[in-house]
Amino acid sequence: MRLENALARRLFLHKHALSEAPTGPSKGADLLELIQRIGFVQVDSVRTVERAHHMILFARRASYRPAHLDPVLEPGKGLFEHWTHDASVIPTDFYPHWQLRFARDRDRMRTRWEKWQRNGFAEKFDEVLGHIRDNGACGSADVGGDEERSSGGWWDWHPSKTALEYLWRTGVLSVVRRDSFRKIYDLTERVIAADLLQHRPDEAETVDWLCRQALDRLGFGTPGEIAAFWDTLRPAEVKAWSDAALTQGEIVPIEVQGADGTWRKCMSFPDVREQALAAPDPTGRLRVLSPFDPALRDRKRAERLFGFHYRIEIFVPAPKRIYGYYVFPLLEGDRLVGRIDMTAHRGDGVLDITALWPEHGVQWGAGRQARLEAELARMARFTGLEGLRWADGWLRAPR
Repeated sequence: MRLENALARRLFLHKHALSEAPTGPSKGADLLELIQRIGFVQVDSVRTVERAHHMILFARRASYRPAHLDPVLEPGKGLFEHWTHDASVIPTDFYPHWQLRFARDRDRMRTRWEKWQRNGFAEKFDEVLGHIRDNGACGSADVGGDEERSSGGWWDWHPSKTALEYLWRTGVLSVVRRDSFRKIYDLTERVIAADLLQHRPDEAETVDWLCRQALDRLGFGTPGEIAAFWDTLRPAEVKAWSDAALTQGEIVPIEVQGADGTWRKCMSFPDVREQALAAPDPTGRLRVLSPFDPALRDRKRAERLFGFHYRIEIFVPAPKRIYGYYVFPLLEGDRLVGRIDMTAHRGDGVLDITALWPEHGVQWGAGRQARLEAELARMARFTGLEGLRWADGWLRAPR
């Protein structure tokens, strides 16, 4: 079976909730349903315009506002924060299958962190757990004492902060909220419902669940791409699962065409072509994507499907940057048509547009510019700003 590039893009965008117009409700159960559909939303602190998790949700629901997320992150309301490839908010229904992650991180991280000169953090486990048990949820500033907190260290993590983070990553603690983006931790038994805590799937059940759920949200993929989706399984485990599922006819081999016309071997569920044909035509609305959008997280996959090469340049020295510190991809229909460098200037109440680079072959005419301005006006309102401010020479030549 083969899936031509246009159909592959169509299915992929639909799976990532980027085909339909970003309309509809964005609170409570509706927001939970959206996050469950895409699987998770990465949490990130950078706020040149708005934080990544909020931009990911806004790109899919234009009525979304940052205040909508906290209510569904409260204990018992449907989401928990933990790790996929990075810190993410995840549907709490998935929690039992994170037990495998907790167990694997328990051994892997302790050995590695001790090598990273965090010696002594394990000695703080009982102390920080006792503090939380007696005093309630706390952050890293509430444990360790003044001397320990002022001692600095690797990433400025003092031993008690490292203990908190380790106990969170291994499931003993849970994040109940963030205050000014700082994690606040509590005992997991106070946060996660008892029935979810008591449900302990065996390893084979979790491997099967993670593989199926990843493949369903990707539409098609290689064992490596399936393993990378939740970033819990090893490629060899996914390869063994896929071999068995192929033998049983539960999944099928498929070739997917890239933007350059080449074909790549993948796997999918048997009805993948029917799914692609039934998916809605991608809306022509132009929208801004976060660099951490789930559709772009796998940079190589995005380049194969869309012909769009993207590299985030936060850690690139300024003179060596090709585009800018934090540049946002622009999606229109089923194409990534450009990238934009912009910053929320909250002191002046404006969204500053520094530069825009169309992709090669994309004409930046009046119609496309009008769609961009409409989207940026919506984004300004989303971020609480009053207008747009365009730098001189903002429209750049493709690179």
